[in-house]
Amino acid sequence: MPDQISAEHIPATAAAELLTVRDLIRYAVSRFNEADLDYGQGTTTAYDEAVFMVLEGLRLPIDQLDPYLDARLTTAERKALAELLHARVTTRRPASYLLKKAYIQGIPFYVDERVLIPRSFIGELLFSDLFGGDDFTLVEDPTSVERVLDLCTGSGCLAILAARIFPEAQVDAVDLSADALEVAKRNVADSGYEDRITLHQGDLFAPLKTRKYDVIITNPPYVDAEAMDLLPEEFRHEPELALAGGKDGLDIVRRILKEAAKHLTPEGGLLCEIGTGREVLEAYYPEIDFLWLETANSFGEVFWLTRDQLKGIK
Repeated sequence: MPDQISAEHIPATAAAELLTVRDLIRYAVSRFNEADLDYGQGTTTAYDEAVFMVLEGLRLPIDQLDPYLDARLTTAERKALAELLHARVTTRRPASYLLKKAYIQGIPFYVDERVLIPRSFIGELLFSDLFGGDDFTLVEDPTSVERVLDLCTGSGCLAILAARIFPEAQVDAVDLSADALEVAKRNVADSGYEDRITLHQGDLFAPLKTRKYDVIITNPPYVDAEAMDLLPEEFRHEPELALAGGKDGLDIVRRILKEAAKHLTPEGGLLCEIGTGREVLEAYYPEIDFLWLETANSFGEVFWLTRDQLKGIK
């Protein structure tokens, strides 16, 4: 980034010259590329980031660009968007924090710097045929699930998705961070599932005593120490507590695996996301046959283990 912002990049100048949604998106892509921003917190490219920020900034559906591409914007709209895009470049704050909004499976969630920006592959898996599908499934009948646990819930997004997928289930959601749970409380209240989701503050299973669950889902901190040292600036805005997983990234994952069997019903299972640590995990537990699950953009980052498999882990 140059020390001084050129005249054409001053928000007031951009607002005066850029008239349509198309203009703002083109301008945003150019500025994002020039600034060499980093992505991966809901979007993966400069174009996707620009579309998200412009549409969400205008309170338009984020999956319906074409009808609005050539819409002319009011002076106030152009000014607000130009300032928003300028803030993304100059502060490198993630778009979702600037807009206080993130989406999983098309469902909006409130977010701010107290929580990790939702982007778990588990969201896609919950909405797949693995739960209630006609062929291979992890849970054949989602209506039979009575209790679900979401460990390291953060914003509460996975607990809310679970309440939707398992319509008869009571969902417990746990996080160590009181700040994160304040965000989760807001999202749960907005979700319509407030009567079925209970939030708990504590360290993993500690606040749950002897409760047992049909399904445990978790997206715990799993970034290893070396990767933490190399995080792009955008990711440094997220809470370290939600990212850092120790030297090899799997400190918390190992704790979960050691304790999970005690909190699962006989037919229960654990769905866990671990990022890129598959080789390390398999080397640590050579006797365990992990079932690795595929999503549109990943393979080998989420696994499923049954209670019987977990019983052998010490």
